[in-house]
Amino acid sequence: MSAPFSTPRTPFPRPPSTALREVLHRRDLAAFRGLAHRNWPGAGPVLPRLSRSADHGLLWLGAAAGLAALGGNARARRAALRGIASLGVASAVTNVLGKSAVRRQRPLLDAVPVVRRLARQPVTTSFPSGHAASAAAFATGVALESKGWGAVVAPLALSVAASRVYTGVHYPSDVLAGAVLGVGAALALRGVVPTRGQLPAPGRPPGHAPSLPTGQDLVVVVNEESGTATATAALVRSALPDAEVVECAPDELSAELEKAAGRGRALGVCGGDGTVNRAAAVAALHGVPLAVFPGGTLNHFAYDLGIETVDDTCTALIAGDAVRVDLGRFRPGPEGPGGAHGYFLNAFSMGVYPELVRAREHWAPKVGGWPAGVLAAWKVLRGDRPLEVELEGRRRPLWLLFVGNGMFQRVGPAPGRRHNLADGLLDVRVVHGGRAPGLRLLAAAVAGPLTRSPVHAAQRRHRVRITGLTPGTPYAFDGEVAYSRDELWVDKLPEALTVYCPMPV
Repeated sequence: MSAPFSTPRTPFPRPPSTALREVLHRRDLAAFRGLAHRNWPGAGPVLPRLSRSADHGLLWLGAAAGLAALGGNARARRAALRGIASLGVASAVTNVLGKSAVRRQRPLLDAVPVVRRLARQPVTTSFPSGHAASAAAFATGVALESKGWGAVVAPLALSVAASRVYTGVHYPSDVLAGAVLGVGAALALRGVVPTRGQLPAPGRPPGHAPSLPTGQDLVVVVNEESGTATATAALVRSALPDAEVVECAPDELSAELEKAAGRGRALGVCGGDGTVNRAAAVAALHGVPLAVFPGGTLNHFAYDLGIETVDDTCTALIAGDAVRVDLGRFRPGPEGPGGAHGYFLNAFSMGVYPELVRAREHWAPKVGGWPAGVLAAWKVLRGDRPLEVELEGRRRPLWLLFVGNGMFQRVGPAPGRRHNLADGLLDVRVVHGGRAPGLRLLAAAVAGPLTRSPVHAAQRRHRVRITGLTPGTPYAFDGEVAYSRDELWVDKLPEALTVYCPMPV
């Protein structure tokens, strides 16, 4: 009997995806071994140390701190903050999703010279590279706010990414995927929290101002005790050699501003918001344009106009570019320019904020500006003593009354800048009295828009009348504190001030 007919068995065909993965892995492995055998001149003493320094994001935390401290302006601080925030997003996605979804083993170290290997080998899976993701996210986040600082950080980020292949802890594709993920994390964060460049340009009705490319006929008054004003004044002298720069103490500021407004075609000022406030009042009364050089701890008015550096103001002076802005007014005002009126560029407030300013000024000489601000905020937020006032004919207890010169818009989760400084409106916000309203308001701000808080209310007004005040009640305007009589009127002078401001490209 003959053997039954039979056909040879053929192996079950592999899925195309499996075959593709094997091909990619072979090529990845070949590239890894090729790089392992290649000589990297000068990399030996640098890349392993750089790779270790980037563990847990420590390198980038240090870079962000240095950038914020040495950058010297708000753009650098925003770049540092966005870099760290982007790193946080990338790190979470990489470690929570990426490494758990693709459980790839680390490369074998037999092809890597011993001198390159890390003393402590990572124990997590290989794909994607967390170091590369963090480096790319930080560098991209910084570049989205400041291209100049991004260019400085980029070589460091590339070196960290390369170090992961050089030390043998990642395949090239791990590093590439991590870098792509890091860039994507930074871009995704920008979609949620826009960069300053994405926001609409402030309202800018054009104003008339002379072109002063070398600073001739410009007198700049510097408050020598304001933030970084002294260092900024040196930059002004270098950029505008024909400008007259006068440095003075705070108690001489008003007199020097009055003199300067009478002997130049434009008035310049270097300092923080309080200093700029005094200069704005003088410039408006004398009808001269104002050139603002931000040099204080806080520079809200300048930043809302898009002026962050000396170069920004110089660009406007060269072209003669200027805008008209509204000037907030309250009456009766404190002693100073304007007589019976006081002026504000940013905000007027009563209640808790004057207390915060006074507490901050008390602690600042002892512990420094920022720690003093934290201590003052902690003290104020725990209080529950309301301010009893009659607002628009109705008696009510208020924890805070805030009147902004123009409408403040949201930037991310909190109120931020103004897009239009000539809208003719007052942004009136109140926090009603009650039990611990400060802590309740803080909780509402963390959870979402302040409009959701039952203790907060907001309106758009052209004028506000405040009566029933106890004489001597403190109020604050642009960071300065003064004391009221029994009644206050708050309104604004539309387009009353001309300010040098670079035009958007």
